[in-house]
Amino acid sequence: MAGQSIFVKIAKKLAQSDWKVSWFKFSLWSGAERLMSEKNFVIPHEEDKGPPRLPGVSEMKIYIGTSGYSYDDWREHYYPRGLNKNKMLEFYACEFSFVEVNSSYYSLVRPEVFTRLAQKTPPEFVFAVKGYKSFTHERGADVAEDVKKFCYALAPLLEKGKLGTVLLQFPYSFPSRPENRRYLASLRDLLGDVPAVAEFRHRSWVREDTWDLLKKLGLGYVCVDEPDLPGLIGRAVACTGPVAYVRFHGRNREKWWRHEHAYERYDYLYTESELQEWVPGIQSLVQQAERVYVAFNNHYRGQAVRNARMLKQMLGL
Repeated sequence: MAGQSIFVKIAKKLAQSDWKVSWFKFSLWSGAERLMSEKNFVIPHEEDKGPPRLPGVSEMKIYIGTSGYSYDDWREHYYPRGLNKNKMLEFYACEFSFVEVNSSYYSLVRPEVFTRLAQKTPPEFVFAVKGYKSFTHERGADVAEDVKKFCYALAPLLEKGKLGTVLLQFPYSFPSRPENRRYLASLRDLLGDVPAVAEFRHRSWVREDTWDLLKKLGLGYVCVDEPDLPGLIGRAVACTGPVAYVRFHGRNREKWWRHEHAYERYDYLYTESELQEWVPGIQSLVQQAERVYVAFNNHYRGQAVRNARMLKQMLGL
């Protein structure tokens, strides 16, 4: 690509590598960044068609990444053993252009946290921020105030153009009923113009009037891959807004409902043929949406990274 730096080219070549080569890539990128910032160094280009820069968000159509990144059990499976935890995001951002932030589900995050995340990532890197649990699971009297605090905290990402979307993940206990549809509309209203997508777990939402409702509300539908079990949402593909979204949770039928530890549900490695099933659907979303996010949530021991790399290769990214 014209105007593409030699460091980006090297990073792409190494995208399918193991952690040892990824460590080299991280070191190379960090060194290049310091060199450019301290010495005003300009990276040579193959074609002189403008200043050196990475592709901006507006130039990118599809983002593939993982649900979270700071997992200790990713050490040696993805991260080098000795990598400091506060360097994990920088290492991850050398290979991927997007990640889901899960911590925002468990507690209201302060703006300074998002400021630090933004500072650790390249300009084109974006975040999908999971909605706080009071919005999606508790749905109590404090929702309006919590949404206000949540949106205030997003300001650093919005200012830098690094907020991909807010991910509203509703539980299986939130079926498609009139009162729940009204709640969804009121939540969209509280969020204002913040981009958002909705993920459902109950199969009752898979119907045409759901697509119509989401389009009316300006909410993207989250397509999911999960075990083929009664009552679950299934693998419907739909584009209902400018942002399309796909999440891969794994197909671990035995552990989906019955597990001792939460990670067991997502202990699954997709085969190439299983991922290939999704290629036509993802290509369809790319044709309809302004941006498409694909997140792998089968995070146990870095399996999400392996599958994200496989899908990137399938799509020629």
